[in-house]
Amino acid sequence: MTAINTSTEYPRRMFLKMSAGAVAAAGFPSIVPASVMGEKAPSNRINIGAIGVGRISRIHDLPGIWKYDQARIVAVCDLDSKRIEEGRELVNGYYARKTGKEYDGVTGYHDYRELLANKDIDAVVISTPDHQHAILAVDAVRAGKDVYLQKPASLTIAEGRAMSNAVTASGRILQIGSQQRSWKQFHRACELVRNGRIGVIKHVEIGLPGDPSGPEAPPMPIPPNLDYDAWLGSTPEVYYTEMRVHPQQGFDRPGWLRCEQFGAGMITGWGAHHVDTAHWA
Repeated sequence: MTAINTSTEYPRRMFLKMSAGAVAAAGFPSIVPASVMGEKAPSNRINIGAIGVGRISRIHDLPGIWKYDQARIVAVCDLDSKRIEEGRELVNGYYARKTGKEYDGVTGYHDYRELLANKDIDAVVISTPDHQHAILAVDAVRAGKDVYLQKPASLTIAEGRAMSNAVTASGRILQIGSQQRSWKQFHRACELVRNGRIGVIKHVEIGLPGDPSGPEAPPMPIPPNLDYDAWLGSTPEVYYTEMRVHPQQGFDRPGWLRCEQFGAGMITGWGAHHVDTAHWA
């Protein structure tokens, strides 16, 4: 589900290029530091905000971004204030090690709408629980941001359709996290199928591991660092228990993955990849 952006440049960068041309035409000195020219120039850098900085963000999404010099993570956002600070520490620490000097260039946000209002941010990566995906993506493209969205795209068909319509109307780019398409073995399998190398395919079955629901857990006090009402979003109100949300210590696999109102287990977990590969082939 990808909307193609008809513009190849961000408006801010187009303005900077036009301004640079006007200055040169006016005869001003053209000797500038090498750091402001070329692919790594600040005007060419994509400033990115990370919404949701839990397990999948830390082990997959953030490292997948910061390895590229043309991208810079400038903001993190989470409904858990502990995770905001842990996210800032993680990203600032990476850039400090990379540059060999102190770095404190990451802003923390509690409300994602404030992050989206920051005009200096070009794109966002959304790594929240599944039930927040569609609304965040819709708000992001309407705010003029390009989006990398962790799978699944949504939990309902209606949400997915609304998101697709919003992306198309906005003209922004939205990419769904379907990393399996980049893995050689899946590409090779689809290549064989699409070229008829294994004959005519009449039936496809997709296998997924089991993902049983967790045990019943009693109500617990809501941690003062967590905005639980906002975390529930549009889903039915249920009492807080840590097992249903995410660990307060560490970044182990969160319990919401096995709760139907927040996620759909392996159907939207591995299933989002395997079903996509079957359609691809």
